[in-house]
Amino acid sequence: MGDLPPAPSARRRAARTRWKMLVPRTRRHKGALAGLGIVLALAGVAVFDNILAPASPTRINIVVALQAPSQAHPMGTDQYGRDIYSRVIHGAGISLSIGLISVGIAASVGTVVGLVAGYYGGVIDGLLMRVIDVMLAFPGILLALGIVSVLGPSLRNLMIAVGIAAIPFYARLVRSSVLVAKEQLYVEAARVVGVSVPIILVRHILPNVAAPIIVAATLGMAGAILSAAALSFIGLGSQPPTPEWGRMLSEGRDYLRDAWWISTFPGLAIMLTVLGVNMLGDGLRDVLDPRLRI
Repeated sequence: MGDLPPAPSARRRAARTRWKMLVPRTRRHKGALAGLGIVLALAGVAVFDNILAPASPTRINIVVALQAPSQAHPMGTDQYGRDIYSRVIHGAGISLSIGLISVGIAASVGTVVGLVAGYYGGVIDGLLMRVIDVMLAFPGILLALGIVSVLGPSLRNLMIAVGIAAIPFYARLVRSSVLVAKEQLYVEAARVVGVSVPIILVRHILPNVAAPIIVAATLGMAGAILSAAALSFIGLGSQPPTPEWGRMLSEGRDYLRDAWWISTFPGLAIMLTVLGVNMLGDGLRDVLDPRLRI
């Protein structure tokens, strides 16, 4: 047993080396770089929306209602005369916030549940997993719809609902990784020297399962943005006059034949965002997978 204590230090050094290789590997992955570029560009748009948008996203001007794309209005105007370009620009921050906050809720709660269930096992594992199984019995979008219906339609409740609906995925992912990690030598060494369970979970097991969580969270942002747009489309998300892309799609559906630009440009924005996030997530999965060499 005297040879066991050095194992955690060696494991931490190996983990640090693996994370140091993340940047050079990512730089060699074209898909990850392209996705990162799109996400950073959208983040820049969200930060500087007041500078990039030429008009207020909520100002009504019936005189210029339903104007086609022109030099004055690059993406046209909607039925209330609001500038579509300005609304799309301001919607970037809203959609990215929805993705980040929803994934943050799902990943944080799911990680805690997965760590506890996987490490302790037994009755605790069985009880937590049965709750997760009940949540999994409902499709994610249906569960989110039910939650936001109970809480009431608003942007805040929308993020909470989408986050709660995604908790089971992270809980099961982390639990499966913990079941493997807790049998490793470095965890046994930590137990032998008397390290407390919370320290073992946070310092020894969590870093070892961080890679799949990061990949899942990145890919989960795309799903969260799509789910939020779907709920806003049916009126259970953001409320008027918020320039949220899903809400803009809903507002333009009655004008698709005569004013296609009202729905087209928000739809393209959603597509580009989801594409960028998925490319980044796929790239991170390839980079962080120890079985691959990039």
